[in-house]
Amino acid sequence: MVTFTSADAALKSLYLGVVSEQLNTGINPLLAKIEQTTSDVWGKEIIKLAPYGINGGIGAGTEDGNLPTAAENQYVRFKSELKNLYGNIELSDKAVRASQNNAGAFVNLLNSEMEGLLKASKFNFGRMLYGDGSGKLATVVTYSGNSNYNKIKLNTVKNVMEGMVIDCYDDDGLAISAMCGTRITAVDRTNKIITVDAANAVAVDTDGYITIQGSKNLELTGLGAIFNTSAATLYGLTIADYPWLKPYVNSSVGTMSSSAIQEAIDYVDEVHDSKIDFIVCASDVKRMYMEYCAYNRMNVDYMNLDNGFKALSYNGIPLMSDRFVEDGTMYLLNSKDFKLHQLCDWRWLEGEDGRVLKQKAGKATYSATLVKYADLLCDKPCGQIKLSGFTAASN
Repeated sequence: MVTFTSADAALKSLYLGVVSEQLNTGINPLLAKIEQTTSDVWGKEIIKLAPYGINGGIGAGTEDGNLPTAAENQYVRFKSELKNLYGNIELSDKAVRASQNNAGAFVNLLNSEMEGLLKASKFNFGRMLYGDGSGKLATVVTYSGNSNYNKIKLNTVKNVMEGMVIDCYDDDGLAISAMCGTRITAVDRTNKIITVDAANAVAVDTDGYITIQGSKNLELTGLGAIFNTSAATLYGLTIADYPWLKPYVNSSVGTMSSSAIQEAIDYVDEVHDSKIDFIVCASDVKRMYMEYCAYNRMNVDYMNLDNGFKALSYNGIPLMSDRFVEDGTMYLLNSKDFKLHQLCDWRWLEGEDGRVLKQKAGKATYSATLVKYADLLCDKPCGQIKLSGFTAASN
């Protein structure tokens, strides 16, 4: 007979390993390439010494002259708070009891919930990799003539999906209580309009924005933070004091060409000794690159990556598109400079009794929460590249 005790045991022993593997390597190929480590985690923070420049104790001299003066490696201290990443599933008491005499039905029930959790987690954690930590999904734009406040027009719908529970903020960054904790019921991707289920909807200001519920300023420090040219600080350091914290950014590349890409790669290699080993771009840029190859009668080579991913090959470097990369943008990265520092791998949140399935107060439902405490750090921001402003080669 299936009981909540056996369900609890299944979540711990059967599902946790599979879910952890999927979330660590199956979200996207970029995360799969990034090392995950428990090093440099101190309490609730990541504190890491990052070297920059080169050792200065080198020099030439005479046979009987003084040896070069020692000048050790230079370090700065990166500091970041561990981000709290959660995933939640819920089972109703009725559904479990209805399947307690049918193990197959119960397995199907649990599989369905876990697949839903994986799908939502992959979407959101994949999105966070390219975010700036603010949690901002999109900015609200003017919706002329609209009187239905349950409909909100956005500047992009790349980061939203039906079923998401979101919070809305005005243009001053203040929460709009009537529009917080509301769920997206429909996404018009052609016109970039979402519909939410707020009972007493109010207008959201132009230049306001939306986030995942409760996530404002609490998400991973993704690529958006590293390439934020208007930011004053990164990892607790003032960027103006450390120019090497600035990555290579060209926002007006122009015509798609291999020389435009190679110029940036050569620069970070020669100046910062950074070896680009991964290229990720928006799908429109990938199409431009393929058109460029066809226009110049160049072969488009493909390569198979670990975990079943497939990529184009640019001079032996995998080139892939990702739905969360901004339109017209290409990132060229040295993945070895990135690490996901974590307190531990994915774990179920357990009560004092060791159970992961817990009854929700006042409800005939049971929930289980998957948790990970981590943040993404880049040891050498200056060795990373962002190119944008591409135009098609055949134009």
